[in-house]
Amino acid sequence: MTGREIDNLIKLLARLPGLGPRSARRAVLQMLKKPETLMIPLAHALEETARAMTNCAVCGNVDVTDPCHICASHNRQRDMICVVEEVQDLWALERGSSFKGLYHVLGGTLSPLDGIGPEDLRIDQLVSRVVETGVNEVILATNLTVDGQTTAHYITERLLETGVKVTRLAHGVPVGGELDYLDDGTLTAALRARS
Repeated sequence: MTGREIDNLIKLLARLPGLGPRSARRAVLQMLKKPETLMIPLAHALEETARAMTNCAVCGNVDVTDPCHICASHNRQRDMICVVEEVQDLWALERGSSFKGLYHVLGGTLSPLDGIGPEDLRIDQLVSRVVETGVNEVILATNLTVDGQTTAHYITERLLETGVKVTRLAHGVPVGGELDYLDDGTLTAALRARS
């Protein structure tokens, strides 16, 4: 049917979220039709990004600089940190352009069933950051799932002794919803109506 190289490319693309084998095949066929304008530039971009990408030591974001462009920006409110589970949640909030503070990426949620405890997440770094930088408010923007709620509760307890104001995203985010799937208007309303 196809050569080993093409099969391998289809299998690799099929591993991406939202792409199954059929979608991957369609994408590969499209790239094969226009290798000079699609496949070769994509290969170069993937290689270049793989070499350049790094995790921000401050917030955990993925960028090509450390600290990331958000942490390095002088136009951000430095007295406010929005805590998210994963980088895609940070990117979802940035897409809405309504939050002007800093971020902190946990790297997941607490999940005793999966063996993920506080030591597996960037919670200690968050507490240190709050204490060392004099942050006034921490906004918990974890997903409204059981694990997200548990993580938010744990972080709230850990931050009690710091005296920082801890708020939570409110209206507009459905229970069981994930930030990456929400539209920009819903995210903006949720940030404004936090409690």
